[in-house]
Amino acid sequence: MRLLIIEDEHKIANALRRGLEHETFAVDVAYDSDEGLSFATTEEYDAIILDRMLPGELDGVGICRELREQKIHTPVLMLTARDQISDRVEGLNAGADDYLVKPFAFEELLARVHALLRRPQATQDTVLEVDGLQLNPTTFEVRRDNKLISLSRKEFSLLQFLMRNAGIVVSKDSIISHVWNFDADILPNTVEVYMGYLRQKVDKPFSKDKPLIHTVRGFGYRLGHVQ
Repeated sequence: MRLLIIEDEHKIANALRRGLEHETFAVDVAYDSDEGLSFATTEEYDAIILDRMLPGELDGVGICRELREQKIHTPVLMLTARDQISDRVEGLNAGADDYLVKPFAFEELLARVHALLRRPQATQDTVLEVDGLQLNPTTFEVRRDNKLISLSRKEFSLLQFLMRNAGIVVSKDSIISHVWNFDADILPNTVEVYMGYLRQKVDKPFSKDKPLIHTVRGFGYRLGHVQ
């Protein structure tokens, strides 16, 4: 899953980036509102962590309003040093999905990000499950037929994206946009290589079952049993 952090305090932004990357997220960072708005309107993100006070033409509230006016509905977690109710109300009314007051614990921010990512799924379940394959984004455990599968961080992130889009054909470009950073060094066959890694771990050891990962030639990939 791919996140955007828009935060002008470099120490906070870089600490968040390191922590979130450790949690298997792909993360881009912008340090002012102009760059942040550019990223948010031209790239695909699963959630945005947005500081309220920013240098540039707009503040965080202005960015949020602009995104919603452009019909961009990416979940937004707004950060602020202001803890007045009126400030929080203004941010939420501008289109923010959640609000976190500085200083905050990283564990709480992470929990709120996971909650935002669950919302589009219209479910309260933390564990993703598709045809006997289970993925827990909190404990990082992946199981198929109740057997534990060991994945690298990037493999985990890729599988999580596929499972959140189960039954849907996702293109290579869409996979890259959600699983890798903007400045990542992506080779033409990078997606194919990682899909091969997943097949070796998710499908091959379970040969008695139907494969879950399918290539749809000319379009991309789909996860789930073919009816």
